[in-house]
Amino acid sequence: MKLALAISLLTAIGGAVAQNAPSVTVSATRDPVDKSYRKMIAGMDSFERHHALAPQASLRFQLLPRLPTTQLDGLTMRVVGDSIALPVSIAGDHTFTLERNAQALKEDAALIASRKTSTLTWRAQVRSPGVPEGMRRLGDLRLECLVGVEAGLLSNNAKLFAWLGELFTDASRVCNTADGNYLLFSDRPVFAVTLRDGERQATLPFQALYAGGTQSAATLPYCDCQVLLDRSYYAPLWDHNWSDDTLLSFEDMDGPPSPDDTAIAADHASAAQMRARLGPAHTVRFDSGYEMWRYTYPAARPEQAPAEFTILFGPDAVARKARLREPL
Repeated sequence: MKLALAISLLTAIGGAVAQNAPSVTVSATRDPVDKSYRKMIAGMDSFERHHALAPQASLRFQLLPRLPTTQLDGLTMRVVGDSIALPVSIAGDHTFTLERNAQALKEDAALIASRKTSTLTWRAQVRSPGVPEGMRRLGDLRLECLVGVEAGLLSNNAKLFAWLGELFTDASRVCNTADGNYLLFSDRPVFAVTLRDGERQATLPFQALYAGGTQSAATLPYCDCQVLLDRSYYAPLWDHNWSDDTLLSFEDMDGPPSPDDTAIAADHASAAQMRARLGPAHTVRFDSGYEMWRYTYPAARPEQAPAEFTILFGPDAVARKARLREPL
């Protein structure tokens, strides 16, 4: 409950929190959000401790853009301490690994990129072999969360989050509770995410996509999803009714409708027609010009979640695809 309250408060008050939060003292020689080498190594240790979640997987760290102007190509990185500077090799997909170095640990070195670190979003990347292209394995994502939190990869503004303390640094809280809300990113803008575990199947609700569908212009600067909103999602990492071998499949915004999608009637095809017939919707707008609309309808039983009807509109305000999600 405490974490849920903190997240709700952030969403509600956005930038005002940043103005009133206490300042954080950091070394004058480092960007406040440079990554701690010690924490990164702690994340690697966490990977080894929890390797059973993805026994065949390897660990890399991933760089993602945080601002529209961020250029990842050509970026360089070093581990820098008081007397040591170690180059870090970055692959073409903007991922890297770290070597263990006792002197860098002793000197509490920092991982420093050639771009301002505040322009980057960082994540752990755990990939098991044999996972079909375009899918992710839930055990891999669980391990990514544990490593990412332990490594201090949440790249939000330091002043904004300093007052939340351990709520965003305790991996067991973030990764193993329903309100932990560790944000994940798909490879492409996503319309729907479906979980499959044996014969069991479910589509993630709208509130599990697009950083909960609650971001605004005031709050986006404090979210890792600032320019990745249409790729962001939450997975049920905490829900062990879904096994580690559960596969998540992603329906891209730009892809054709899937068999699970709902046909769009001709007289509902435009945004104006949809609004005229169904009324105003909860709307999330993206920099691409696409929009996601959501309508909800009461469930048959009080204990059930409401049914929801979601529609993707293109920049031309024409509906591209839709889906009706019934409560489980």
